[in-house]
Amino acid sequence: MQQRTHFLEAVGELGLTPMQFHALKLLRPGHTMPMSELAERLFCDASNVTGIVDRLESRGLVERRSAADRRVKALAVTPAGEKLRARMLERLGQPPPGVAALSAEEQRTLTDLLRRILDGNREARDGE
Repeated sequence: MQQRTHFLEAVGELGLTPMQFHALKLLRPGHTMPMSELAERLFCDASNVTGIVDRLESRGLVERRSAADRRVKALAVTPAGEKLRARMLERLGQPPPGVAALSAEEQRTLTDLLRRILDGNREARDGE
C-alpha cells in the first residue's frame, strides 16, 4: 500500500492520472503507436484512450499523426512529453526509503530473492 501511495503521489505531482502516466510510459520517444495498440496495451476500450490522449494532447505531451492508413491515428511523444516522461520515470525509479537504506549487497540479495519469487510464481501459474 505504501508503494501505491508513493506512485499516486508521484503521478499527481506531475499533474497526471495513473492512466495518463501509463499511456505516456508506453509511448516511446522517437516512435509512433496506433491508438488501437495503446488501447490494447492499456487493457481498455478505444473510446477511453481517446479521452486519455485528448488530455495529454491538450498539455502538449503527445500528438496525433496520420498513419499510412488515414483511418488510423498514430501517437507520438512531443519534446515536452519526452521531458515529463523522463522526469516521471526517474522519480518512480527511486527506491522506497526502506530499500534505499540497504547496502548495495543487500539490495542485490533482495533483487535476487524477489526475482526467484516471481519466477516461482510464473512456473506455478504456467504449470496449472
